[in-house]
Amino acid sequence: MRCVICHCEPQRNRRGKPVGKVNCKNMKQDCPVPACPRATLLPGHCCHTCPKGPPEKNLAPHFDTFEYFQDKEDDLDKPYNDRSYLSSEGLARDDARTEFVALLTSGPEPWHPTSSAVAKARFTLLRSSLLFSISYERLGRPSRVRFSDPEGNVLFEHPVQKSAAPEDGMLCGMWRTVSKANVQLLRGEQLRVSLITRAQPSGEVHGHILKHRALFAETFGAILTSSDPLHLGAGGMAMLTLSDTESNLHFILMARGLLEPGAGESSSVPLRVRILYQGQTLREVQANITREDPDFAEVLSDLSTHELQWLVQGQLRIVAETEGRHARQLAGTITTRRSCDTIQSVLCGADALMPTKTGAVGSAKLALHENGTLEYQVQVVGTASEVMGITLETKPRRKSKRNILFDMTPSYKDGLAWGAWQSPSARDAHMLLQNELFLNVATKDWAEGELRGQVISLPYSGLLTRYTEMPVALAGQLVSPPVSSGAGGHAWLSLDEHCHLHYEISVAGLGRPSDGTVSAHLHGVAELGEMGARPHQHKRLLKGFYSTEAQGVVKDLDADLLQHLAQGTAFLQVSTKAHPHGEMRGRVHIPNQCHAGGTRLTPEEALGEAQFSEGTKTRDLEQLKKDPNSCFFEGQLRAHGTRWAPDYDKKCSICSCQKRTVICDPILCQPLNCTHQVHPEELCCPICEEKREKEELKLERARDSSEGCYFDGDKTWRGSGTRWHPVVPPFGLIKCAICTCKGTTGEVHCEKVQCPRLTCANPVRVSPSDCCKQCPAPEKSVPKLADSMQADGPRACRFGRRWYLNNESWHPSVPPFGEMKCILCWCVVSVPA
Repeated sequence: MRCVICHCEPQRNRRGKPVGKVNCKNMKQDCPVPACPRATLLPGHCCHTCPKGPPEKNLAPHFDTFEYFQDKEDDLDKPYNDRSYLSSEGLARDDARTEFVALLTSGPEPWHPTSSAVAKARFTLLRSSLLFSISYERLGRPSRVRFSDPEGNVLFEHPVQKSAAPEDGMLCGMWRTVSKANVQLLRGEQLRVSLITRAQPSGEVHGHILKHRALFAETFGAILTSSDPLHLGAGGMAMLTLSDTESNLHFILMARGLLEPGAGESSSVPLRVRILYQGQTLREVQANITREDPDFAEVLSDLSTHELQWLVQGQLRIVAETEGRHARQLAGTITTRRSCDTIQSVLCGADALMPTKTGAVGSAKLALHENGTLEYQVQVVGTASEVMGITLETKPRRKSKRNILFDMTPSYKDGLAWGAWQSPSARDAHMLLQNELFLNVATKDWAEGELRGQVISLPYSGLLTRYTEMPVALAGQLVSPPVSSGAGGHAWLSLDEHCHLHYEISVAGLGRPSDGTVSAHLHGVAELGEMGARPHQHKRLLKGFYSTEAQGVVKDLDADLLQHLAQGTAFLQVSTKAHPHGEMRGRVHIPNQCHAGGTRLTPEEALGEAQFSEGTKTRDLEQLKKDPNSCFFEGQLRAHGTRWAPDYDKKCSICSCQKRTVICDPILCQPLNCTHQVHPEELCCPICEEKREKEELKLERARDSSEGCYFDGDKTWRGSGTRWHPVVPPFGLIKCAICTCKGTTGEVHCEKVQCPRLTCANPVRVSPSDCCKQCPAPEKSVPKLADSMQADGPRACRFGRRWYLNNESWHPSVPPFGEMKCILCWCVVSVPA
């Protein structure tokens, strides 16, 4: 509790013995008001502070030589726009964002080395999602990424999709809504990650996920593999960065398998690290490593111009080797940092050196390749006058001294600049990956620049459209009527095979988030030419804005809006408090053959997302105490609408809280149509033995290939094309939903069961757990007893897990006390007394 300060006051009790009393005070109300427009909250602090001054260098002693970057705000000439900007260090200090890394090899323990493959994984915990970019060598394409706890229990598996990465030798993914317990394991460095291949279904390479201070500064990297292919289980990775001002290269080397397995923890082994160019040694450093501390950090000072050029072009190799009787060697090529993130920029007037409000916008997407080439696409919309220049720049140091790195103007035509910068320097690439570069658009009326935007890496989101298409530009000039705003934005949108709309929006220039709520609307009109003349009959609110970014999925678009998307007569509009009728807009054109969108549901929705919401289970205790509808049961407060397995019968009972009333019901087992039944200990109901064997065989086939689905409900894999009623512990079989495994994408799609229309007057449910009613057979005079919660069922009494007919009496059995022989219950006219 960073905003609570406690102190111990010595006192004496009535008998005169010294005791201590703790007094705590909330000090947030005493925080001073920051003088800057964009104050930030630093880790470990209660009060917001202005992002100026050098960062605190509270680093582990082992990495004292690794240089971290200082804010250059003080060097900015004051007549220019004094807006603060996002630095890599600012991102690292963000409480909602934490970086992790893992080195994956084939050993040593608890697995015996079976492969010479090596992988390097970078993780970003962004709010409740864990994003990952994994590079690998000497490894076939993995089929799944597995996360497990220290005991080896599988917590999550991510199926690897084809073409879901920007380049070969990489895979991208996301673990959505990581539970708080798993986040604690992650922050405590207790999680393991494995890459599953067809050859090794139990995992070919493995590694611990670690939090590392060098991650946010890394701009170059290398994966090191063994020079001897027969040396299994060995590998390493290097994280490198340039000094802020000098030509010094800092690096940290993490290696596994360099030391002999029998070596003692304290025994020191000489290590030699060399930097090579075309086989020739350029630099060499030596040190001693131990099994207890196998990592190595060093600084290579005063790199020459040629060395820096070879560095950015991917022509340098790093070699780490031990000498002696058990000499071993690891080597790898140094390249620019590989990532699944998208390098992009939103250019707006509010961020120009001399702020403007013309309603124009610029949208850019860039890609830095391993050979040092920078590919770029920049589109410009709605400028007040002719575009005279598009340049890539650093932050200016003095007035009228803009530092232009590269001029894109020659490639600009018809609103788009497209091309490649063939020879950026190592310093240029370093600053690009550190979010220290800007794009500037100068026009005839604004020679210094009408639009400007910081080039920032956008975290991976799973939206593959980012890799193949330019975003939709959002400008005030496209609003009807036009708005002279200093803000701008862009958005990626796509429709999947199920007609679900995926969107991701980035905006800039809106000021501080406290200025007002940002909302995004997707509108559709009949004709593009009559956008401003007709009322917006089809309008859909897109939720999910967080700060300056929004992303989400819309699954129930109507047919008219889907048609407007296909015709290009739909547009995306962002509204703010200052402009409630729209501050920026862009036309959206997505060709599609959809007739009705979103008829299918995700597994979470089909099974009642509110019932399984982790946020509901972990509601604040004080709020529950104040809630008049909450329930108290078995020593715990439960929120209204929640469901759980009671302590007295976690396997075969389910309880729910309904407005201060706890209702507990048994899980009903379905009749089985088989001769041999088995009853596993972990399940409430028996299952067919033959079905279990077939399912296990199908499961093995699914796990051995990427043509399968992992269903998070019951933590199982399903074969491609499989259809099933989901079983969700502890709720049992959900017969009102049917799920299908789309093997090509690894996705599970569940939809509600559509009950047929019945012609009889009094339909009934044959089984209490059936989803749909049926017309009763003529010969049946009395249907089976139904769940008392179903009003259409016959009238009877249910107590605990048994049904009782009218006038029947019994001694109740009350868990955990057993049969209450002093109490007699009976059923009278379908109402238990």
